[in-house]
Amino acid sequence: MILETRDDAVVTLTLNRPARKNALDPESWALLREKLEALAVDDAARVVVLTGAGGTFCAGSDLAGSSAEEHPLTKMGRLGRVAITVHEFPKPLIALVDGAAVGAGANLALACDFVVATPAARFGQIFARRGLSIDFGGSWLLPRLVGLQQAKRLVLLADLIGADEARDLGLVTWVEEDAATFTASLARRLAALPPVALAQSKALLNRGVTQSLRDALDNETRAQAVNLATEDAPIAYRAFLDKVAEPQYTGRWAVR
Repeated sequence: MILETRDDAVVTLTLNRPARKNALDPESWALLREKLEALAVDDAARVVVLTGAGGTFCAGSDLAGSSAEEHPLTKMGRLGRVAITVHEFPKPLIALVDGAAVGAGANLALACDFVVATPAARFGQIFARRGLSIDFGGSWLLPRLVGLQQAKRLVLLADLIGADEARDLGLVTWVEEDAATFTASLARRLAALPPVALAQSKALLNRGVTQSLRDALDNETRAQAVNLATEDAPIAYRAFLDKVAEPQYTGRWAVR
């Protein structure tokens, strides 16, 4: 089960299977993908916070909830489609992590744009303890975040690491005692910024790590053309000239 709540332009999705430490069964993974796809095209939603109920973020996939009759390729294909939806989500996505984020649950958190952790957060690539190899995009993401040797350490030894070490490695953006309040403030800041420009920059950064400089420059040129065709670029310019502290961005297309 996944709860959805709204506070103006900020939407919070809460993984709500505390009895299973928020491990997600096939229906839950499908629901997460469905909710993110709907929010991606919902102009009223500008920022999404992903968190877990009951003092745990997510214990990964619920192996007990999987059908023994279903082919593993079918299961993994479904999981891969959810991972793509998370990685390509066009709006700012914040993981608020308390307690354990392990296995696919760890890589779900790391796929978000920002990770805000409580001091009690723990992260683990525990696949080897289950006789499995890394999944949910971790083989692609981890080396980009921490480098190849550290990625191998985390995955092959399958150790749990604390919030501070995760931050030092670059897996966590902030460790905060009052992580919920901090995340709410961060989400409001992001929601007040130009939505189209943020979406463009997010996509450029995500693609840039695997592109040449020429490809990145070409993509930046196209993105700026889109930005300049919205109401937000003129609003930002006028706000700069008039010294307006908090301009109201719309994201609306301005070409007529």
